[in-house]
Amino acid sequence: MVFVAKCLTPSLCFSPFTGTLSISELDQCLDPLMEAFNLTSSDTSTFILNGIPGLESAHVWISIPFSLFYIISLLGNFTVLFVVGKEETLHKPMFLLLCMLALTDIGQSTCIAPKALSIFWFRSKVITVDGCLTQIFFLYVLGATHSAVLVTMAFNRYVAICKPLRYATILTNTRIAKLGLVCLIGAVLCVLPMTLLLRRLPFCTNHIIPHTYCEHIVVVKISCGDTTVNRMYSLVITLVINASDLILIGLSYGLIIRAVLRISSKKPTGKPSTPAHPTSV
Repeated sequence: MVFVAKCLTPSLCFSPFTGTLSISELDQCLDPLMEAFNLTSSDTSTFILNGIPGLESAHVWISIPFSLFYIISLLGNFTVLFVVGKEETLHKPMFLLLCMLALTDIGQSTCIAPKALSIFWFRSKVITVDGCLTQIFFLYVLGATHSAVLVTMAFNRYVAICKPLRYATILTNTRIAKLGLVCLIGAVLCVLPMTLLLRRLPFCTNHIIPHTYCEHIVVVKISCGDTTVNRMYSLVITLVINASDLILIGLSYGLIIRAVLRISSKKPTGKPSTPAHPTSV
């Protein structure tokens, strides 16, 4: 650290001829200091996750409920997987869908919680660009899969209520597994281009992300390149996935309500007439 001390010495940073600090001399003084703390502005291979802005002093306290919620989430979801796996009577489409939801919940929380806790506890704020993009990919894929599984669950309820006699033939365990695979493949196909578009962006000097995890739109904002395609694709995919899933879920529950109202309207409303008692002779 001798060169750092020398650079911080005022006599070495001022020009003996002009008595002022020139730009070239300032660069010469700052370069060793930046290298000493690994803060070179030309390093484009890492990002800095700041955690929760404005609450840096309370990160340790925030980590207590955060870690508790993460542990409770893992215990609850793994319990669902264990119970459904051990009990053969629960090997039915509805419980298989609950297992899919549990897996997406475990994946999403695991994508965020470990790195967030390392920031809170150890101030480990550095994340590589590839690590950041990997986190974005899995986080958004699992989120889209979670939404698609909710749509499948709504369809399952529709078949169970509106077509109960054909439920066992329409929704088998094999068909549910295939639907889950389709949900996952569709999510990958939607999110992969978004991640590849993000990978081609240049990142200049601003590598600070004011979050505990890498968020797509935040990473797009800190790029110094043209982000029009990234913003448009992200907006279109978000609208298509969210809007289509909400429409399908609303449609399924609308059909369920209509079927229930039809069943209730077919019931006789009047009281049945009681037969007259025979008179005694």
